[in-house]
Amino acid sequence: GSLRQALRDASQPGAGPERRVTASIGISLFDHDAASTAEDLLARADIAMYDAKEAGGDRVAVYDAAAPRHRGMRDRLEWTSRIERALDQDRFVLHAQPILPLADRTERRFELLLRMTSPDGDLIPPGTFLYVAERSDLAQRIDRWVVQRAVAMLAEQQRAGDDVAFEVNLSARSVNDPAMLDFLTATIAGAAIDPSKLTFEITETAAIVNLARATAFSDRLRAVGCQFALDDFGTGFSSFSYLKHLGFDFLKIDGEFVKDLVTNPTNRLIVRSIVDIARGLGRRTIAEYVGDEATVALLRRYGVDYAQGFHVGRPAPFTPLPQAAPPRSAR
Repeated sequence: GSLRQALRDASQPGAGPERRVTASIGISLFDHDAASTAEDLLARADIAMYDAKEAGGDRVAVYDAAAPRHRGMRDRLEWTSRIERALDQDRFVLHAQPILPLADRTERRFELLLRMTSPDGDLIPPGTFLYVAERSDLAQRIDRWVVQRAVAMLAEQQRAGDDVAFEVNLSARSVNDPAMLDFLTATIAGAAIDPSKLTFEITETAAIVNLARATAFSDRLRAVGCQFALDDFGTGFSSFSYLKHLGFDFLKIDGEFVKDLVTNPTNRLIVRSIVDIARGLGRRTIAEYVGDEATVALLRRYGVDYAQGFHVGRPAPFTPLPQAAPPRSAR
């Protein structure tokens, strides 16, 4: 109370209009028996401070671990701190999931999928932390790390003679961030790679946020030689309207239409329609969530170009092609 009063008293009239200064204060109580770090205490005080603001400001709120709202905010803040530490300590890895060409089996194509490692070395799946990252500027930091690592991997494999292709995901925040587009084009231009072997994926929901910006984004990436995929196609409320505006090379058919393709006639009709439209536009299709060989056979019959899913291969550390042994010298 005395601190708030001191701030009020600090309001001094000047040449301009008088300004009233108030404070919203959050308090986190320190328990000597609890295993709390200084970072934890600050995060909890931050949560309580937002409660004070939302209650009208110029008041004090105390963190309550039992309050459901505080638990949710605490979890988000703690995950934010974990993600920041993982970025600072380079504790992210990319796993590769194979994408099977249904016509030409010689092509090597993979989607690179993000994993975070704990300080103990355990793998943390993206569903655990990406939700938090995508609601802050951490999404762009993660995307920058992914792109830099993917470009480095691609350069290394191309130097070794492996004609591999990689697909990487970008968040909606990155698609709508002009600075990210500048970063991507500069990174690609400065790397010794064939950019046509690098495909960027965005979801329909990312395109919905700002269609004009998403269109400019895809156009510029394709102008520097990269390819572009519209991910989870078919889930949006107006999916087909995007095809008139967005430049893309691949349509990734959402797994909701693929996982029971063999038994669901409606899904078969939808997949065939998507393939017909993609072919008419000169684009290729990738079916996600492929779970068995019968689905692979049906996709091949419908003219789908690629299959991806646990039946084709699970995400795992990328395995380079074995190097050919050098020829023996003549004797």
